[in-house]
Amino acid sequence: MSELDRRFMRLAIGLGARGLGAVWPNPAVGCVIVRDGAIAGRGWTQPGGRPHAEVRALEQAGTSARGATAYVSLEPCAHHGQTPPCAAALIEAGVARVVTALTDPDERVSGKGHAMLRAAGVQVTEDVEAEAARLANAGFLSRVLRGRPMVTLKLALTLDARIATATGESRWITGPQARRRVHLMRATHDAVLVGAGTARADDPELTVRGLGIARQPVRIVADSRLGLSPDSRLGRSAEAAPVWLLHGPHAPAEARARWAARGAELIRCAVDEMGRLDPTDALARLGAAGLTRVLCEGGGGLGASLLRADLVDDLAVFSAGHVFGADGTAGLATLGVTGIGPHRWTLAQAQPVGGDLFHLWRRSGYPFAM
Repeated sequence: MSELDRRFMRLAIGLGARGLGAVWPNPAVGCVIVRDGAIAGRGWTQPGGRPHAEVRALEQAGTSARGATAYVSLEPCAHHGQTPPCAAALIEAGVARVVTALTDPDERVSGKGHAMLRAAGVQVTEDVEAEAARLANAGFLSRVLRGRPMVTLKLALTLDARIATATGESRWITGPQARRRVHLMRATHDAVLVGAGTARADDPELTVRGLGIARQPVRIVADSRLGLSPDSRLGRSAEAAPVWLLHGPHAPAEARARWAARGAELIRCAVDEMGRLDPTDALARLGAAGLTRVLCEGGGGLGASLLRADLVDDLAVFSAGHVFGADGTAGLATLGVTGIGPHRWTLAQAQPVGGDLFHLWRRSGYPFAM
């Protein structure tokens, strides 16, 4: 493994990240084809998951792919799905060497792509920049290995961790630059999730705006009894951008019918003895539906339930220059923490965003080893 290999692989991983939020249930893969030290072709997984990164890079490289090295951020697929195997496409193009960052954990691939390449006489180098690739595709890896999407919990808080004043006023705690950053986060996640209380109180759209992006994330509401009105903004726009509702077994038939008529997808989930949605079951169902990256934007009850169940992978916190005091609304509901113990979260990033501070915290051991 050379420094040149690492450099081109970092480029491939960066290209793959362009597909985040748009390629689920597929991984966001990047590919760079290099011949005689120069880039002959590059590509990344396209919206909807097709075509794959390797195909796009090979199309760009043309005959220059023969004898070249292909840097791919994930093992090339070896099975026939909606398209032929990418490993076969690399072989047919005459690529001499393939460098990968990760083995694909999908049982349909899982080493078979590497084996197909080697059997055809292609030199294969594995595990180049593996840690960076695991981080970039943590959502896909989570869905395949843990059966659930990766979860980012976003919190916009005052300096004393409040989300509203004593009178309930909450718009806007953070400034316009921070809100724009949230739209970017939505764009790089497959779905945005909120609780029923937040959906009723704020009547949000949960779409990506101001970035020139046409593809919208799935908008999900956790609403055990389907109390949110189909005449809400989410209901009225369900045909323009997807809306999924996580509900319990006792949601009224009339509410289910009205939401279905709006074009929403209804997902029945398990509930606890209090009738509240089981977050572990809900995320398993979202994973089964193909989601890899979910951004939870509240409220405090839903965020706390995900934290209590140890289902949050990233904590994305925007801290604003306000202090509301103890009579303000806390950012999270009761967690039942009784001891401090070791650090559960590791600071991954901190930077000013306009007049606010953004800090990203990652759970210990994340991204998890394969």
